[in-house]
Amino acid sequence: MALIKNETRVGFIGLGIMGQHMAGHFLDAGYGLHVHNRTKSKADGLLGRGATWHDSPGEVAANTNVVITMVGYPADVEGIYLGDGGILARAKAGTYVIDMTTSEPSLAVRIFKAARKKGIHSLDAPVSGGDIGAREARLSIMVGGDKEDFDAILPLFEVMGENIRLQGGAGAGQHTKMCNQIVVAGNMLAAAEGLTYAMRSGLDPQAVLKSIGTGAAASFLLNTFGPKMITGDFAPGFFVHHFIKDMTIALKEAETMGIDLPALKTAKGLYDQIADAGAREEGTQALIKAYGT
Repeated sequence: MALIKNETRVGFIGLGIMGQHMAGHFLDAGYGLHVHNRTKSKADGLLGRGATWHDSPGEVAANTNVVITMVGYPADVEGIYLGDGGILARAKAGTYVIDMTTSEPSLAVRIFKAARKKGIHSLDAPVSGGDIGAREARLSIMVGGDKEDFDAILPLFEVMGENIRLQGGAGAGQHTKMCNQIVVAGNMLAAAEGLTYAMRSGLDPQAVLKSIGTGAAASFLLNTFGPKMITGDFAPGFFVHHFIKDMTIALKEAETMGIDLPALKTAKGLYDQIADAGAREEGTQALIKAYGT
């Protein structure tokens, strides 16, 4: 059963590049919005539009019946959900908690089990689409958890995204996001190497992109980040250090399953290289720096 809109109080924790846009869509849709972020100034725009500030994740949970989190690292997720005075400690029975951070599948299962003991509904729902998808409410949302909970929250997911799918039980959303990041890593490698080749061979890389961007090599990543690689626009839509975090999780999970992922290992090694050289806070298109371009 879907939640009744005028009785739904949405809490949103984590107002970074994507979270600010995702949270803002709830104000646009007429939901009451309660927010928290480590740096309060990042909430100023939302507060100016009518959102309510709380000083901690636990306080958000105590004052809402839906809590959405979009933070940085698994350690952040674990702290705000399972820590003393955190979300699960303060949330009332019947609350829905939805972690949209790209995090560890095993942690999603732990949160689900801890939530269930308190009568709290838990979903893991990482997203793909970057800052553009977040801004335009076109995110792909990959969900793990119980179908009844997914059905209840679906109208809220539709506020933020378009391609919304329940992938299975707890942790399935995170596993699906790992599949996404593995493919992204390979595509970013291909784009960086192809465009490096174009530039080193004396071709006009913009002209090359116009040709290969509509052929068999075409992809969203090539056509979105290729122009930025060519012009040296490394402004972040998704941080290098967050992508390294995602690849680290994927490699850990793959090792557990006995899978060797050589392309992913190569991509992570190159991203580690550019991060160590100062590109941690740049966008993932900065990978082309690894090729001396």
